[in-house]
Amino acid sequence: MLSRREFVKLCMSSTLSVPLTNILFEELVKAQVVHPEKPRALWLQAATCSGNTLSFANTVNPYLSDVVLNVIDLKYHLELINAFGEQSTKVIEDTVEKGDYILIVEGAIPTKDGGIYATSGERNGQPWKAIDLVRYAASRATYVIAIGVCAVSGGPFAGHPNPTGCVGVHEVIDKPVINCPGCPCHPDWFVGTLAHLLLYKENPKLDDFNRPVMFYGRPIHDLCDRRSYFENGIFAEYPGDFGCMYKIGCKGPITYADCPVRKWNEYVNWPVEDNAPCIGCANPGFPDASSPFFEHLPSIRVPNITVTANTVGVATAAVTVGAIGAHLVGNIIKGRPLGGTPHTPDKDDTGEREGKLENEERDK
Repeated sequence: MLSRREFVKLCMSSTLSVPLTNILFEELVKAQVVHPEKPRALWLQAATCSGNTLSFANTVNPYLSDVVLNVIDLKYHLELINAFGEQSTKVIEDTVEKGDYILIVEGAIPTKDGGIYATSGERNGQPWKAIDLVRYAASRATYVIAIGVCAVSGGPFAGHPNPTGCVGVHEVIDKPVINCPGCPCHPDWFVGTLAHLLLYKENPKLDDFNRPVMFYGRPIHDLCDRRSYFENGIFAEYPGDFGCMYKIGCKGPITYADCPVRKWNEYVNWPVEDNAPCIGCANPGFPDASSPFFEHLPSIRVPNITVTANTVGVATAAVTVGAIGAHLVGNIIKGRPLGGTPHTPDKDDTGEREGKLENEERDK
């Protein structure tokens, strides 16, 4: 079985020559030889468009059927099981009574008027409100995963003026929550997180927002293949134009996800590659915190300066509000990678890094 270090390195790889889920599935099958009893799981839905279910359904190698039939024992999912009415209620109750299961929550949790704006059938003749159901199911869960930005921080359902008082899962339960944001969450982000829990019986390393660092550890801007345009002052003026999309609203500098290397639609492309700016759907507070989508970040002003290829990071920046902060501004000016966590080189890239340092010293 892969060591935990090897697992994380695989998940963070920038050269995904084969689908990550294919490799993880093989590891999970090996683990089941030692632990043949499949872990039980409940997937609950609150205020949601079911986009994360659809995204999960697009997981490839393994396919959805492999995960829910061979990897986990999915006891309940409103759209994936045959049970309904009292039968489905009993499935949930029996699972909670036994304890030791993984709870997966999709969708925001309405809190206004007692949470009546999202229900899941009835219990004891009364609507089973999502807020009560999630609290009940979380009470004996071993792990809780919030899948999608709606479950993480409310998402579009919590957008202004938020008439139903929607919030993220972590705000209504008294238990740690692993957050896997995105609108929707990439299948690999969820399956990879699930695989870590099953293989190593512990949470993956999480950031300050409880997101798995192996998927949400670096800003999109760091990984984007258009970053050289940013550093050389070459900016697109409209969607589809040549250059960096920062000036037309790209939220890559403040969005932590690996979309540029993982890609979407069975690893085919991602928004910037398809000539659309990143809108920051993996950010807490999306969409309000990323709006307006097609206006550049208000705290950084970058003039349209074209520089030679040998000049790195020529830009001026003025902080007008604290949305990104002085750290980001300083890194843009110095041409350094953006992000809160400094890069620790592996042995393989030490020589390359030393060579860059020698070149910098020679240029000085």
